[in-house]
Amino acid sequence: MAFVKGHWQLLALVAVIFALWSTPVMVPLKIIVVLLHELSHGLAAVLTGGSIEQITISPQQGGQAMIRGGSRFLTLSAGYLGSLLFGMALLFAALRSTADRAVVAGLGVALLLVSALYLRDLFALVFCVGLAVVLLAMARWLDHRANDLVLRVIGLTSMIYVPFDIFSDTIARAHLQSDARMMAQEFGGATVLWGGLWLILSVLAIGASLRYGLRAPSNIVFRQATKAD
Repeated sequence: MAFVKGHWQLLALVAVIFALWSTPVMVPLKIIVVLLHELSHGLAAVLTGGSIEQITISPQQGGQAMIRGGSRFLTLSAGYLGSLLFGMALLFAALRSTADRAVVAGLGVALLLVSALYLRDLFALVFCVGLAVVLLAMARWLDHRANDLVLRVIGLTSMIYVPFDIFSDTIARAHLQSDARMMAQEFGGATVLWGGLWLILSVLAIGASLRYGLRAPSNIVFRQATKAD
């Protein structure tokens, strides 16, 4: 009961996300996670000596990162796990810092940079620039609590979406041309082997992050108590 009392808002938010998961309401959030997935591929390439040529995303929650050079092993591995790390980082920023407005603004600026440098198709540009404008407006005009909520929603959506997507794309439908299938083709093993490994790592990472992040109560305080004479 003490856990529920200290984290009831987060539990309620998770319940709402699950309830709305298959509805159009969640589509923009899922596309954000897809964008984080493709950015993770690109960042892994850059960090291992390669470059990003172009990133695309679609309304159907598809995406592709066109990269040049870099470690193929790390680049392929970075998609699912990298987007999960992004989600965990955003949730931690909400739970364990008071810099929510700065983080939301930083995310908005980062999206504008990504749009300018790597996006070429119309949908990706409109979606990312529009999202960036919304985030910057929220950081500028809304208070800490509203920005905190935004980070929680994006972070939790990523943490739910990633293991679900790994299972769906690499295990339940192993015939698809997924990151795991390309790993199997280029480095050996089976698609389900790489998908299973990433799934285990993602579940362990989520469990460890929640164990650390939920040590203290996570509820947003909407009204501060005041003292009376």
